[in-house]
Amino acid sequence: MDDKKTLGQALQTRVKRRSVLKAGAAGVAGSMLLPGAVRVAMAEDKKPLGAWPAGSQGDSVFVGLTVDLTGPYSAQGAEQKNAYELAAEMINAGDPRIQKISPLLKKGVLGKSIKVGAADSETKPNTAVQAATRFIHDNKALMVAGSTSSAVAIALQKVCNREHTPYFTAISGSTETTGVDCQRYGFRPGYFAYMSCKAIAPVAAKEFGKNRKTAYLTPDYTYGHTTTKSMIEFSEKEGWKTVTNQVHPLGAKDYSSYLINIANTDADVLVVVAYGADAANAIKQAKQFGLLDKMKVLLPYMSGYLEKEIGAELMQGALAANGFWWTMQDTNPVAKDFVEAYDKKFGGKPRDAALYAYLGMILWADAVERAKSFYPPDVVKALEAGVVRDTPVGKMTFRAEDHQGDASFPIMRGKKPADMKNPDDFFDVIEVVGGKSVMAPVGLLGCKLGGYV
Repeated sequence: MDDKKTLGQALQTRVKRRSVLKAGAAGVAGSMLLPGAVRVAMAEDKKPLGAWPAGSQGDSVFVGLTVDLTGPYSAQGAEQKNAYELAAEMINAGDPRIQKISPLLKKGVLGKSIKVGAADSETKPNTAVQAATRFIHDNKALMVAGSTSSAVAIALQKVCNREHTPYFTAISGSTETTGVDCQRYGFRPGYFAYMSCKAIAPVAAKEFGKNRKTAYLTPDYTYGHTTTKSMIEFSEKEGWKTVTNQVHPLGAKDYSSYLINIANTDADVLVVVAYGADAANAIKQAKQFGLLDKMKVLLPYMSGYLEKEIGAELMQGALAANGFWWTMQDTNPVAKDFVEAYDKKFGGKPRDAALYAYLGMILWADAVERAKSFYPPDVVKALEAGVVRDTPVGKMTFRAEDHQGDASFPIMRGKKPADMKNPDDFFDVIEVVGGKSVMAPVGLLGCKLGGYV
């Protein structure tokens, strides 16, 4: 008798509980029609990630810049800082020149102004990572950008991936950035070693001739080694032979021992893989050693402002790949907008470091507008969607499989000083290479992107 009573009470309790659950479910379903409830549901579906949603609250959003303001790449870092600030200023103002690249950008990003803050990465990965971490945690940065050293870029990609924060390189020549070290939250707008070497090798064979013998000056880190590897691969397909590869530390001041070793070979082409101040020091000392009297100079990945650092006399006849040259404005109205805006604000022609910084800021903002959200995975997916935009270096997009940009870039020859029409007229553009035509096949470089969350 007592057992039956207990069983009946338990059944009644179960029925009541089921009714309550059904009523609750119906209530939730009904409340989904209410705006407030929709916000609650979205918050449950999209849990806080990186600096989101805290960083998107208020009337502005923050972008953290990690740039080389000191060290061997300080010229590139200063230019990047200028261009990031210029792009943010133009986006915030609703400048119609920005809308030629991103028609969606009217004034600000999703109605919010962009604020930027810059930190000196000192060309040191640890310093850059610490700065990026502070930007994300303290400033609630929704995007981090900037690099010249590929070691710095790769380190930043990894920390931003861990923090679920989109990261855009400016300069990064290493194959590994969108190769084995690629990250879901990392994007590289510009060309890199594999692309530049594949493009310049056949041009060099036409300009300098077949059966050349090459000597390399290679900085001892990921950019240097991967660039030299690619240049050897593609130049040897043109019949060239490598006779020596002199590896030197980043930031070296004295190249005499490396240049003596080169002088003791029969090399007739000096391939300067060194970048920034390192390249300038190496070429100046090569001149002092008399090497430039008998050797051609090839720069498979040339740093901006190198021509000003060494002068037109040493640059004449040199062959170089670069991300951008300001005379591209003669045939590209979007490039003309960029050059004029930069020149007006900073009093000089922009180089590739500025171009990639300017472009990175705009393409991130464009992706946010297309995603209609600052939620990091949505922004990444918008960047992966293959939307093509007009840019100062032609039409471009990011490849979804490795986040490599397919922007075009020029191959250039240094002019004779007597042929220069103005103080910035250092180069003849021999060819503008379509980025897509020299990209590595998908998977060749070992990229395996991780998950979004």
